Amino acid sequence: MPDTTRTVAVIGGGVIGLAVARRAALDGWTVRVHRTDEPGASWVAGGMLAPHSEGWPGEERLLALGLASLRLWREGFLTGLPPEVVTARQSLVVAVDRADAADLGTVAAWLSAQGHPVTVTTAAREVEPLLAQGIRHGFVAETELAVDNRLVVAALSAHCERLGVTWAPPARALADVDDAGTVVIANGIDAPALWPGLPIRPVKGEVLRLRWRRGCMPVPQRVIRARVRGRSVYLVPRADGVVVGATQYEHGRDTAPAVTGVRELLDDACTVLPALGEYELAECAAGLRPMTDDNLPIVGRLDERTLVAAGHGRSGFLLAPWTAEAIAAELRGSAQPTGPRLPTVPKVAVPQ
Repeated sequence: MPDTTRTVAVIGGGVIGLAVARRAALDGWTVRVHRTDEPGASWVAGGMLAPHSEGWPGEERLLALGLASLRLWREGFLTGLPPEVVTARQSLVVAVDRADAADLGTVAAWLSAQGHPVTVTTAAREVEPLLAQGIRHGFVAETELAVDNRLVVAALSAHCERLGVTWAPPARALADVDDAGTVVIANGIDAPALWPGLPIRPVKGEVLRLRWRRGCMPVPQRVIRARVRGRSVYLVPRADGVVVGATQYEHGRDTAPAVTGVRELLDDACTVLPALGEYELAECAAGLRPMTDDNLPIVGRLDERTLVAAGHGRSGFLLAPWTAEAIAAELRGSAQPTGPRLPTVPKVAVPQ
């Protein structure tokens, strides 16, 4: 019989599954990725690597994980990926009215208390001249990045192939991968179907792509995040325009963009950056984030053979390097990677 002790089946071909597969292949494992041809959450993501600007009081642990993973992005995760995957350096977080400014001040003070201060400004238009008149309050997160989510997924797939990773159809049950020595469940919202009891649920988010046209104002050079009448909106540069996102609500597995969500995103984006009104509306899409109740991912060992890397919510791209290192450490049976402790894997029912 063939030796399966050094074989890994990764179930899931999004950014998490591909990051895990690449890291395992680099460590010398024989890796097979089970994936679907249908676009998932990674296809419609904003690609922000933004632990500071997405942080919120009460999410100290998620902030720590995000900061650790951002360092890994900068220290080696981009190796083997084309330089054009990085579309922005720095994030500018702004407030539109007084209430939004108060929330922004709360976040800035919280970040400073955590030992991760950001650069506060009351002259945000000097940082980004295309901002609407009247927007003054903000802060700059200098170390944050943004990546083109689709280029990253394609580049990780290509790198995996160069490393000898093979592809297989989706696994609908763990019995479909009985020939692998180790299995990593990394298929997002579908993880509970493979291991009942995993507390992961789908949360819908709409995302727009606006394409620059000749004669329009240029694409901003940094990510712009804003609070507009209590709603969050982000504007992420791409080579050909801007990604605008994202709504968040629970509608089961509905992935049809809704008029209300699209309208709110367009209104909020143009409130922050009026020049976007002249761009082409190139795409409306919706994806399903794999969310957990505490917004922390579920990463670790389920049993002697099975690992899980799922539940990353809105932080899939940011946490991909950290997750890959955490799973690599589990595969080696060594200490966990430098950084925060792995979130506790919940006690769940063993599938029959």
